Amino acid sequence: MTEFNKQQFPPQHQNHQPGIESEMNPLPIFKREGGCGKLKNKTALITGGDSGIGRAVAVAFAQEGADVSIVYLNEHDDAEFTKKKVEEEGRRCILISIDVTNEEFCSEAVEKTVKEFGKLDILVNNAGEIHLQKSIEDINQNQLKRTFATNVFSMFYMTKAAIKHLKSGSSIINTASIAAYHSSPYLLDYSASKGAVVSFTRSLSASLITEGIRVNAVAPGPIWTPFIPSHLPAEEVPYFGEDTPMERAGQPAEIAPCFVFLASDDASYMSGQVLHPNGGEVVN
Repeated sequence: MTEFNKQQFPPQHQNHQPGIESEMNPLPIFKREGGCGKLKNKTALITGGDSGIGRAVAVAFAQEGADVSIVYLNEHDDAEFTKKKVEEEGRRCILISIDVTNEEFCSEAVEKTVKEFGKLDILVNNAGEIHLQKSIEDINQNQLKRTFATNVFSMFYMTKAAIKHLKSGSSIINTASIAAYHSSPYLLDYSASKGAVVSFTRSLSASLITEGIRVNAVAPGPIWTPFIPSHLPAEEVPYFGEDTPMERAGQPAEIAPCFVFLASDDASYMSGQVLHPNGGEVVN
């Protein structure tokens, strides 16, 4: 598809995390046309749903008939834009601004979602944090704790809060990363946290499988999201994704179908698995 051909990313950097999608150049492609009711009348909660992969998943879920609760930190303009795009698909959307490293806030977000929509069918643990460091000696205690609190602890908090509302046929989908499988020397804490996400996914699947709740993960490769300009030096951005077999970065819209599949009945015989949309990199 021509819309996903290799793009040139000009040098750019954002001095804040999480990054802001509306400040990126070019803007990520977050939507594909279509939808055939795979998630009709389902309700989904998506952490980090304001931008990047989370935005693409929110819109794709709406195209398939789901109402969406978007949990995000403080990127209010990005979140409002995503809400608008979900509503343009004829579905309802609420925005919940919290720090997912706080267990009480996560519980409140789940309860607010259920109060608004009456139920919860799909939990997408997607919120993440990333920091580039050249050496393990540069990773201080605060960064290490924050990375694991955002990338791992939040999944425990959200799942604990959501579990009493999920039922047989429900789905939990966690965002892992190729960094869990492919060495990333400058992303030590991030890679370790994503390795934990893979193990969490497998163990949680074993824990919940007798209840009919499926747990899977998606491990994207290099994707053009606000993560990139917010942690890479500006001069490295133009080369982002060129080291993949496809020689390009992926777009969020190319990742969202994996989440749709895992959330839908099409994946009724899959649990404890990880999908790898990564531009052709062979892992495992």
